[in-house]
Amino acid sequence: GYAVRGTVRTQAKGQAIKDKLAAQGVDISKLEIIGANLGADAGWKDAVQDCRYIQHIASPFPLDNPSDREALVPEARAGAQRVLEHGLSAGAERIVMTSSMTAMMGQRGRKGKVMLTEGDWSDPDWKPLRAYAVSKTRAEISAWAYVKAQNLQDRFTTICPGLVLGPDIYGNGGVSIQLIRELLSGEFPMLPKLAYPIIDVRDCASIHVSAMSAPKAAGRRLIAGSNTLWFKDIAALLRAHYPHAKAIPKTELPNFAVKILAIFDDNLKSIAPDIGIFHEADCAYVSSITGVMPRPAKEAVLSAARSLEAG
Repeated sequence: GYAVRGTVRTQAKGQAIKDKLAAQGVDISKLEIIGANLGADAGWKDAVQDCRYIQHIASPFPLDNPSDREALVPEARAGAQRVLEHGLSAGAERIVMTSSMTAMMGQRGRKGKVMLTEGDWSDPDWKPLRAYAVSKTRAEISAWAYVKAQNLQDRFTTICPGLVLGPDIYGNGGVSIQLIRELLSGEFPMLPKLAYPIIDVRDCASIHVSAMSAPKAAGRRLIAGSNTLWFKDIAALLRAHYPHAKAIPKTELPNFAVKILAIFDDNLKSIAPDIGIFHEADCAYVSSITGVMPRPAKEAVLSAARSLEAG
């Protein structure tokens, strides 16, 4: 029911989004798309003009992790600042910013089972933390500092999703759904011992929408997550439903091997701090605030697989 204005880096991408939405039967008569880039000022004043609510979702997330820990920070932090500055000046009632559970998990001394809560923060100066997590943490810290300095935190909310899976009906899936694609295609010879809370993309979207107007979401960090699965459990689930996919691995890679290989591989280096830790998230308060009851992780995994198979 909302009129929506979205930003894209190129108009060609904007048209592709409209085409995909229309193909799914979505009424795009109230959708406007304009050009704006996180790394430049141009376009943002026009983008936020007359917007009652703003969703700041974009952030740099390359498939390959840069070796420079701070490489993604300038664009992520400056992009958030631009949206906040222009949006609040234009009178937006609330700005909802997508952060990440990686802005919560990067802490020294974790072991065994770890329960993540709204008050948890990653330490961006902790050396094992890699580029994406550093950028998301610094960007969110900077955003909260900005709104608190102006006493406007009641017009700001952040969403911290876990591993986002679920259906990729627009063919726009990024790094998270790549995990399912690589498991099904046999690109994982063995499984790292990793476990993250999973959120279905549909529930993640619903939390974002609810956070715009839910009174109790004001000034809060909302964790978007359902239950947690080890990677080996995700692989077992896929094997059970896709028996023809013979290359889905069964064996876990020893923790010490991951840490040794991470010395030479930036992508493995990014997951090395999480090896062997069962991350859970305290999300009950989010359902209370937003009314969203997330689907089980199993459904998000299988929906992702089905959409990849259909594509």
